[in-house]
Amino acid sequence: MFTDSVELTVSSGKGGQGCVSFRREKFVVNGGPNGGDGGKGGDIWFKCDNNTHTLSHFQKKMHIKADNGAPGESSNMAGKSGVKRVIIVPPGTQIIDMDSDEVVFDMLEDAQEELFITGGRGGLGNTHFKSSTNQRPTYAQPGEKGETRKIKLDLKLIADVGLVGFPNVGKSTLISTVSNARPEIANYEFTTLTPKLGQVNIGDFESFIMADIPGIIGGAHEGKGLGIEFLRHIERTEILLFMVDLASYRDLREQIETLKAEVAAFSDKLAHSKYAIALTRADAVPSDELEELVKGFLEMLGLEATKDSDIGFDETVPYYIQKTADETLGYNRELPYFVVPISSATNKNIEPLKKALFKLVQSKRLES
Repeated sequence: MFTDSVELTVSSGKGGQGCVSFRREKFVVNGGPNGGDGGKGGDIWFKCDNNTHTLSHFQKKMHIKADNGAPGESSNMAGKSGVKRVIIVPPGTQIIDMDSDEVVFDMLEDAQEELFITGGRGGLGNTHFKSSTNQRPTYAQPGEKGETRKIKLDLKLIADVGLVGFPNVGKSTLISTVSNARPEIANYEFTTLTPKLGQVNIGDFESFIMADIPGIIGGAHEGKGLGIEFLRHIERTEILLFMVDLASYRDLREQIETLKAEVAAFSDKLAHSKYAIALTRADAVPSDELEELVKGFLEMLGLEATKDSDIGFDETVPYYIQKTADETLGYNRELPYFVVPISSATNKNIEPLKKALFKLVQSKRLES
Protein backbone atom coordinates (compact mmCIF):
# COMPACT_ATOMS: atom_id res chain seq x y z
CA MET A 1 0.00 0.00 0.00
CA PHE A 2 1.30 3.48 -0.89
CA THR A 3 1.26 5.90 2.03
CA ASP A 4 2.58 9.44 1.64
CA SER A 5 1.57 11.14 4.90
CA VAL A 6 1.66 9.90 8.49
CA GLU A 7 1.49 11.45 11.94
CA LEU A 8 3.86 10.18 14.61
CA THR A 9 4.88 10.81 18.19
CA VAL A 10 8.59 10.41 18.84
CA SER A 11 10.38 10.36 22.20
CA SER A 12 14.06 10.37 23.02
CA GLY A 13 15.27 8.21 25.89
CA LYS A 14 15.35 9.21 29.55
CA GLY A 15 18.75 9.51 31.22
CA GLY A 16 19.67 6.85 33.78
CA GLN A 17 19.56 7.48 37.54
CA GLY A 18 22.90 8.18 39.27
CA CYS A 19 24.00 5.55 41.75
CA VAL A 20 24.35 5.93 45.52
CA SER A 21 26.94 3.50 46.82
CA PHE A 22 30.01 3.36 49.07
CA ARG A 23 33.26 1.53 48.78
CA ARG A 24 33.18 -1.66 50.84
CA GLU A 25 36.45 -3.58 50.95
CA LYS A 26 38.34 -5.49 53.59
CA PHE A 27 40.97 -3.37 55.32
CA VAL A 28 39.54 -0.18 53.72
CA VAL A 29 38.03 1.99 56.42
CA ASN A 30 35.48 4.60 55.41
CA GLY A 31 36.02 3.95 51.71
CA GLY A 32 33.80 6.86 50.67
CA PRO A 33 31.21 7.25 47.93
CA ASN A 34 31.72 5.49 44.58
CA GLY A 35 28.34 5.69 42.84
CA GLY A 36 28.61 5.92 39.07
CA ASP A 37 26.69 8.18 36.67
CA GLY A 38 23.58 7.13 34.81
CA GLY A 39 23.75 6.52 31.06
CA LYS A 40 22.54 9.08 28.53
CA GLY A 41 19.13 8.47 26.94
CA GLY A 42 18.98 7.45 23.27
CA ASP A 43 18.63 10.08 20.53
CA ILE A 44 16.11 10.17 17.68
CA TRP A 45 17.65 10.33 14.21
CA PHE A 46 16.21 10.38 10.70
CA LYS A 47 17.94 8.67 7.78
CA CYS A 48 17.12 8.88 4.08
CA ASP A 49 17.21 5.56 2.20
CA ASN A 50 16.77 5.09 -1.55
CA ASN A 51 15.53 1.54 -0.96
CA THR A 52 12.24 2.80 0.46
CA HIS A 53 9.59 4.64 -1.55
CA THR A 54 6.59 4.86 0.77
CA LEU A 55 5.70 5.57 4.40
CA SER A 56 3.45 2.51 4.67
CA HIS A 57 5.76 0.82 7.21
CA PHE A 58 4.61 3.39 9.76
CA GLN A 59 1.41 2.59 11.60
CA LYS A 60 -1.24 5.21 12.22
CA LYS A 61 -0.60 7.31 15.36
CA MET A 62 2.58 5.35 15.98
CA HIS A 63 4.75 6.24 19.01
CA ILE A 64 8.46 5.69 18.40
CA LYS A 65 10.74 5.72 21.44
CA ALA A 66 14.49 5.55 21.87
CA ASP A 67 15.96 3.44 24.69
CA ASN A 68 16.45 4.88 28.17
CA GLY A 69 19.90 5.13 29.69
CA ALA A 70 20.84 2.50 32.29
CA PRO A 71 21.33 3.57 35.94
CA GLY A 72 24.84 4.03 37.28
CA GLU A 73 26.51 1.28 39.31
CA SER A 74 28.89 1.01 42.19
CA SER A 75 32.67 1.19 41.80
CA ASN A 76 32.19 4.40 39.79
CA MET A 77 30.80 2.49 36.83
CA ALA A 78 28.61 4.56 34.52
CA GLY A 79 25.38 3.12 33.20
CA LYS A 80 25.09 2.14 29.55
CA SER A 81 23.78 4.83 27.22
CA GLY A 82 20.45 4.19 25.52
CA VAL A 83 20.62 3.01 21.90
CA LYS A 84 19.69 5.74 19.43
CA ARG A 85 16.57 5.19 17.31
CA VAL A 86 17.04 5.74 13.57
CA ILE A 87 13.84 6.34 11.60
CA ILE A 88 14.21 5.35 7.93
CA VAL A 89 12.35 7.50 5.39
CA PRO A 90 12.33 7.61 1.56
CA PRO A 91 13.88 10.50 -0.40
CA GLY A 92 11.56 13.48 -0.59
CA THR A 93 10.22 13.16 2.96
CA GLN A 94 9.61 16.32 4.94
CA ILE A 95 9.62 16.15 8.76
CA ILE A 96 7.11 18.71 10.01
CA ASP A 97 6.62 19.80 13.64
CA MET A 98 2.87 19.57 14.22
CA ASP A 99 2.84 22.27 16.92
CA SER A 100 4.53 24.94 14.81
CA ASP A 101 3.98 23.57 11.25
CA GLU A 102 7.70 24.15 10.71
CA VAL A 103 9.53 21.94 8.22
CA VAL A 104 12.35 20.71 10.44
CA PHE A 105 14.16 18.58 7.85
CA ASP A 106 13.81 17.92 4.14
CA MET A 107 15.28 14.49 3.43
CA LEU A 108 16.45 14.56 -0.18
CA GLU A 109 19.68 12.58 -0.56
CA ASP A 110 20.39 8.90 0.01
CA ALA A 111 22.23 8.23 3.32
CA GLN A 112 21.42 11.72 4.62
CA GLU A 113 21.19 11.59 8.45
CA GLU A 114 19.77 14.22 10.76
CA LEU A 115 19.66 14.37 14.58
CA PHE A 116 16.11 15.29 15.58
CA ILE A 117 15.93 15.19 19.39
CA THR A 118 18.60 14.37 21.97
CA GLY A 119 18.18 11.93 24.83
CA GLY A 120 18.21 13.10 28.44
CA ARG A 121 21.50 13.33 30.32
CA GLY A 122 22.28 10.70 32.88
CA GLY A 123 22.20 11.69 36.55
CA LEU A 124 25.44 12.12 38.49
CA GLY A 125 26.36 9.47 41.04
CA ASN A 126 26.98 10.34 44.67
CA THR A 127 30.74 10.38 44.17
CA HIS A 128 30.34 13.85 42.63
CA PHE A 129 28.85 15.28 45.79
CA LYS A 130 31.55 14.44 48.34
CA SER A 131 33.30 17.34 49.98
CA SER A 132 35.25 18.12 53.13
CA THR A 133 31.99 18.92 54.89
CA ASN A 134 29.96 16.11 53.33
CA GLN A 135 32.05 12.98 53.19
CA ARG A 136 29.07 10.63 53.04
CA PRO A 137 26.58 11.96 50.46
CA THR A 138 23.50 9.77 50.34
CA TYR A 139 21.89 11.18 47.23
CA ALA A 140 22.47 11.15 43.48
CA GLN A 141 20.85 12.94 40.56
CA PRO A 142 17.91 11.47 38.67
CA GLY A 143 18.33 11.25 34.93
CA GLU A 144 16.88 13.97 32.73
CA LYS A 145 13.65 13.18 30.97
CA GLY A 146 13.66 12.63 27.25
CA GLU A 147 11.85 14.95 24.84
CA THR A 148 8.55 14.07 23.15
CA ARG A 149 7.38 15.74 19.96
CA LYS A 150 4.48 15.20 17.60
CA ILE A 151 5.48 15.25 13.95
CA LYS A 152 4.07 14.69 10.52
CA LEU A 153 5.95 12.96 7.71
CA ASP A 154 5.00 14.21 4.24
CA LEU A 155 6.40 12.43 1.21
CA LYS A 156 6.85 14.47 -1.96
CA LEU A 157 8.36 12.41 -4.75
CA ILE A 158 11.49 13.76 -6.41
CA ALA A 159 11.23 13.86 -10.20
CA ASP A 160 12.45 15.96 -13.11
CA VAL A 161 9.21 15.87 -15.12
CA GLY A 162 5.67 15.60 -13.76
CA LEU A 163 2.75 14.40 -15.90
CA VAL A 164 -0.47 16.39 -15.49
CA GLY A 165 -3.74 15.51 -17.19
CA PHE A 166 -7.36 14.49 -16.83
CA PRO A 167 -8.14 10.87 -15.90
CA ASN A 168 -7.61 8.30 -18.66
CA VAL A 169 -5.68 10.72 -20.85
CA GLY A 170 -2.75 8.35 -21.41
CA LYS A 171 -0.29 9.34 -18.66
CA SER A 172 0.24 5.78 -17.43
CA THR A 173 0.58 4.48 -20.98
CA LEU A 174 3.22 7.11 -21.75
CA ILE A 175 5.29 6.50 -18.63
CA SER A 176 5.18 2.74 -19.22
CA THR A 177 6.32 3.30 -22.82
CA VAL A 178 9.26 5.62 -22.12
CA SER A 179 10.44 4.35 -18.72
CA ASN A 180 10.83 1.33 -16.47
CA ALA A 181 7.59 2.10 -14.59
CA ARG A 182 4.79 -0.45 -14.91
CA PRO A 183 1.55 1.17 -13.70
CA GLU A 184 -1.86 -0.42 -14.07
CA ILE A 185 -3.45 0.56 -17.37
CA ALA A 186 -7.16 0.22 -18.14
CA ASN A 187 -9.87 1.98 -20.14
CA TYR A 188 -11.65 3.71 -17.27
CA GLU A 189 -11.10 6.89 -15.33
CA PHE A 190 -8.96 6.96 -12.18
CA THR A 191 -7.14 3.74 -13.06
CA THR A 192 -4.06 5.29 -11.45
CA LEU A 193 -4.68 5.55 -7.72
CA THR A 194 -1.16 6.24 -6.50
CA PRO A 195 1.84 8.22 -7.88
CA LYS A 196 4.40 6.35 -9.95
CA LEU A 197 8.03 7.14 -10.74
CA GLY A 198 9.89 5.97 -13.82
CA GLN A 199 13.44 6.41 -15.10
CA VAL A 200 13.61 7.55 -18.72
CA ASN A 201 16.91 6.59 -20.34
CA ILE A 202 18.47 8.78 -23.02
CA GLY A 203 21.26 6.78 -24.61
CA ASP A 204 23.55 4.73 -22.40
CA PHE A 205 24.58 7.31 -19.81
CA GLU A 206 21.86 9.96 -19.49
CA SER A 207 18.45 9.74 -17.89
CA PHE A 208 15.75 11.68 -16.07
CA ILE A 209 12.93 10.81 -13.66
CA MET A 210 9.28 11.12 -14.65
CA ALA A 211 6.35 11.18 -12.19
CA ASP A 212 2.79 10.11 -12.98
CA ILE A 213 0.02 11.18 -10.59
CA PRO A 214 -3.72 10.34 -10.58
CA GLY A 215 -5.85 12.33 -12.99
CA ILE A 216 -6.90 15.89 -12.18
CA ILE A 217 -10.42 17.21 -12.70
CA GLY A 218 -11.95 20.65 -12.30
CA GLY A 219 -12.10 21.57 -8.62
CA ALA A 220 -9.22 19.28 -7.66
CA HIS A 221 -7.62 22.00 -5.50
CA GLU A 222 -10.88 22.04 -3.49
CA GLY A 223 -10.72 18.29 -2.89
CA LYS A 224 -12.63 16.90 -5.87
CA GLY A 225 -11.37 13.66 -7.38
CA LEU A 226 -8.00 12.21 -6.40
CA GLY A 227 -5.72 14.90 -7.79
CA ILE A 228 -5.50 17.20 -4.74
CA GLU A 229 -4.21 14.35 -2.58
CA PHE A 230 -1.25 13.77 -4.87
CA LEU A 231 -0.54 17.18 -6.45
CA ARG A 232 2.16 17.70 -3.83
CA HIS A 233 4.14 14.92 -5.52
CA ILE A 234 4.89 17.23 -8.45
CA GLU A 235 5.66 20.26 -6.28
CA ARG A 236 9.36 19.41 -6.45
CA THR A 237 9.34 19.15 -10.26
CA GLU A 238 10.24 22.27 -12.18
CA ILE A 239 9.03 20.81 -15.48
CA LEU A 240 5.40 19.87 -16.13
CA LEU A 241 4.15 17.93 -19.14
CA PHE A 242 0.46 18.77 -19.62
CA MET A 243 -1.28 15.96 -21.46
CA VAL A 244 -4.32 16.94 -23.51
CA ASP A 245 -6.47 14.20 -25.07
CA LEU A 246 -7.24 14.76 -28.75
CA ALA A 247 -9.96 12.08 -28.71
CA SER A 248 -11.68 13.16 -25.49
CA TYR A 249 -15.25 14.36 -25.21
CA ARG A 250 -13.76 17.36 -23.38
CA ASP A 251 -12.88 20.41 -25.49
CA LEU A 252 -9.11 20.94 -25.93
CA ARG A 253 -9.30 24.51 -24.59
CA GLU A 254 -11.26 23.30 -21.56
CA GLN A 255 -8.64 20.64 -20.81
CA ILE A 256 -5.56 22.86 -20.89
CA GLU A 257 -7.19 25.82 -19.14
CA THR A 258 -8.63 23.62 -16.38
CA LEU A 259 -5.32 21.81 -15.81
CA LYS A 260 -3.29 25.02 -15.65
CA ALA A 261 -5.84 26.66 -13.35
CA GLU A 262 -5.90 23.70 -10.93
CA VAL A 263 -2.10 23.53 -10.78
CA ALA A 264 -1.83 27.29 -10.18
CA ALA A 265 -4.54 27.19 -7.48
CA PHE A 266 -2.63 24.45 -5.66
CA SER A 267 0.84 25.99 -5.81
CA ASP A 268 2.19 29.34 -6.96
CA LYS A 269 5.54 27.63 -7.58
CA LEU A 270 3.95 25.13 -9.96
CA ALA A 271 2.15 27.97 -11.72
CA HIS A 272 5.54 29.32 -12.86
CA SER A 273 7.14 26.00 -13.73
CA LYS A 274 8.61 25.26 -17.14
CA TYR A 275 6.10 23.27 -19.13
CA ALA A 276 5.34 21.52 -22.39
CA ILE A 277 2.17 20.04 -23.89
CA ALA A 278 1.64 16.58 -25.36
CA LEU A 279 -1.52 16.05 -27.41
CA THR A 280 -2.25 12.39 -26.74
CA ARG A 281 -4.06 9.62 -28.62
CA ALA A 282 -3.22 11.02 -32.05
CA ASP A 283 -3.84 7.52 -33.42
CA ALA A 284 -7.52 7.72 -32.40
CA VAL A 285 -8.19 10.77 -34.60
CA PRO A 286 -8.67 10.45 -38.39
CA SER A 287 -5.64 11.85 -40.22
CA ASP A 288 -7.71 14.48 -42.05
CA GLU A 289 -9.01 15.81 -38.70
CA LEU A 290 -5.70 15.58 -36.83
CA GLU A 291 -4.01 18.44 -38.68
CA GLU A 292 -7.01 20.71 -38.21
CA LEU A 293 -7.26 19.89 -34.49
CA VAL A 294 -3.57 20.56 -33.82
CA LYS A 295 -3.51 23.77 -35.86
CA GLY A 296 -6.58 25.03 -34.04
CA PHE A 297 -4.99 24.26 -30.68
CA LEU A 298 -1.79 26.11 -31.62
CA GLU A 299 -3.79 29.13 -32.83
CA MET A 300 -5.73 29.14 -29.56
CA LEU A 301 -2.38 29.40 -27.72
CA GLY A 302 -1.16 32.12 -30.10
CA LEU A 303 1.53 29.87 -31.59
CA GLU A 304 2.63 29.07 -35.13
CA ALA A 305 3.64 25.60 -36.26
CA THR A 306 7.39 24.91 -36.41
CA LYS A 307 9.23 23.39 -39.35
CA ASP A 308 12.51 21.46 -39.59
CA SER A 309 13.18 20.97 -35.89
CA ASP A 310 16.42 19.18 -35.01
CA ILE A 311 14.56 17.13 -32.37
CA GLY A 312 13.04 14.83 -34.98
CA PHE A 313 9.28 15.35 -34.60
CA ASP A 314 7.08 13.92 -37.37
CA GLU A 315 6.82 16.65 -40.01
CA THR A 316 3.59 15.27 -41.49
CA VAL A 317 1.53 16.80 -38.67
CA PRO A 318 1.82 20.31 -37.18
CA TYR A 319 3.78 20.85 -33.97
CA TYR A 320 5.52 23.69 -32.13
CA ILE A 321 8.86 23.86 -30.34
CA GLN A 322 10.95 26.79 -29.16
CA LYS A 323 14.41 27.04 -30.67
CA THR A 324 16.22 26.50 -27.39
CA ALA A 325 15.58 25.41 -23.81
CA ASP A 326 18.20 27.86 -22.55
CA GLU A 327 16.55 31.01 -21.16
CA THR A 328 19.63 33.11 -21.90
CA LEU A 329 19.24 32.28 -25.59
CA GLY A 330 15.59 33.14 -25.84
CA TYR A 331 13.52 30.44 -24.10
CA ASN A 332 10.20 31.95 -23.01
CA ARG A 333 8.85 30.34 -19.82
CA GLU A 334 5.45 31.92 -20.39
CA LEU A 335 4.95 29.67 -23.41
CA PRO A 336 5.15 25.88 -23.63
CA TYR A 337 8.57 24.62 -24.70
CA PHE A 338 6.80 22.38 -27.18
CA VAL A 339 3.33 21.31 -28.26
CA VAL A 340 3.28 18.02 -30.13
CA PRO A 341 0.76 15.27 -30.99
CA ILE A 342 1.85 11.84 -29.76
CA SER A 343 0.63 8.26 -29.71
CA SER A 344 2.06 5.78 -27.24
CA ALA A 345 0.21 2.95 -29.05
CA THR A 346 1.94 3.60 -32.40
CA ASN A 347 5.10 5.18 -30.92
CA LYS A 348 4.40 8.42 -32.80
CA ASN A 349 6.79 11.19 -31.68
CA ILE A 350 7.72 9.27 -28.52
CA GLU A 351 11.51 9.26 -29.02
CA PRO A 352 11.62 12.96 -30.02
CA LEU A 353 9.42 13.71 -26.99
CA LYS A 354 12.03 12.10 -24.71
CA LYS A 355 14.82 14.13 -26.30
CA ALA A 356 12.89 17.41 -26.02
CA LEU A 357 12.07 16.78 -22.36
CA PHE A 358 15.71 15.91 -21.69
CA LYS A 359 16.75 19.29 -23.15
CA LEU A 360 14.46 20.99 -20.62
CA VAL A 361 15.86 18.84 -17.81
CA GLN A 362 19.42 19.75 -18.81
CA SER A 363 18.56 23.47 -18.81
CA LYS A 364 17.12 23.10 -15.29
CA ARG A 365 20.26 21.33 -14.06
CA LEU A 366 22.50 24.04 -15.57
CA GLU A 367 20.50 26.77 -13.83
CA SER A 368 20.80 25.07 -10.46
